[in-house]
Amino acid sequence: MYFGLSEDQIFFQDNVKKFLSEQAPLDLIREIAEDKESKIKDKLHQGIKNLGINNILIPEENGGLGLDLLFAVAISQSIGSCIGPLPFAGSYVIAPIAIEHGANQEQKDRLFEGMSNNSINFAIGFSDYFGSRDSSSLKFSDDKVSGRTLFVLDSEYASHVMLCNDEGQIGIVSLNSKGIDSIELTTVDKTRAFKEMHFKDTPIEILENSKKSFNAIEKSIDAGRIVIAADSVGASQSMIDKAVEYSKERKQFNRVIGSFQAVKHMCAEMTAELEPCNALIWHAAHSFDNNESNARLMACHAKSHVSEVSKMVSKKSTEVHGGMGFTDLLGLHYWFKRIGLNRHILGSPEIVRKEAAKVQGL
Repeated sequence: MYFGLSEDQIFFQDNVKKFLSEQAPLDLIREIAEDKESKIKDKLHQGIKNLGINNILIPEENGGLGLDLLFAVAISQSIGSCIGPLPFAGSYVIAPIAIEHGANQEQKDRLFEGMSNNSINFAIGFSDYFGSRDSSSLKFSDDKVSGRTLFVLDSEYASHVMLCNDEGQIGIVSLNSKGIDSIELTTVDKTRAFKEMHFKDTPIEILENSKKSFNAIEKSIDAGRIVIAADSVGASQSMIDKAVEYSKERKQFNRVIGSFQAVKHMCAEMTAELEPCNALIWHAAHSFDNNESNARLMACHAKSHVSEVSKMVSKKSTEVHGGMGFTDLLGLHYWFKRIGLNRHILGSPEIVRKEAAKVQGL
């Protein structure tokens, strides 16, 4: 029996990778990172929507493709591999999962239709639920929200922001509403946008079913963690490929460095550690849709383990490149920084392992 991606999933994965490789080579990624107002990024965003990526998790009856999380994981690997400067995990994965599990039927029909026709694009502010700080919190009261949330994900093209308080309730705020202030956050990863957002008596629509249980917020965060892990796996594979390619070209003492045992061992170790991560994220995505009892634990395992492996790969790949690995000329740092930020999005390995322990009753 074959265990892996289906032909359809590989088709989506290859198309996204081909699109980004052709439309966003390293020189354009560098330009986008240096110029946040670059029109190139807008063209890439429109192009990825033309491929239908924004509709993968939206039900067919609402104008979407009605696919499962494993398709999203396959696509995320390609985006990470090409360091695609695009919204994805928040806008096109977490948001539809939250609506599916947290909204009533009227809300689902209205919100999914808006997402499908691109009149609604979501940013995600869920940090209050899994890692709130003393100085940041959101309070929902009388259909209004007040407070502050950090590291709002996929904020660049958003028309609405999806928020969650510490009780697990999910609400939606139009960014045209009064009482909103936002600050552009500067992170090491210049290819993606994050904001800190402040609210004062801002109107909010609560997803009706999210009032009844934690299922919607937990499913949303689980899906996001698996997809972020997939992004890191894709980025790590690119770093390994670049290290191997460089080791076949760079010469020292009249020999390519790839012939040196130390370099061979580093490349072999990276490959041996990363290869099982493909099966891990695929199984986590399959469990998400098909094995409810195992889904949350597998999401935690995928996020925490991939965070550690990808960190190791990013360091060793840079070491294989020697001093050149630290230069902007090669651009290796774009993958390095993306992996570093992914490690902390939706919970650091320490936070996620603690949740995995709770799931197991430890």
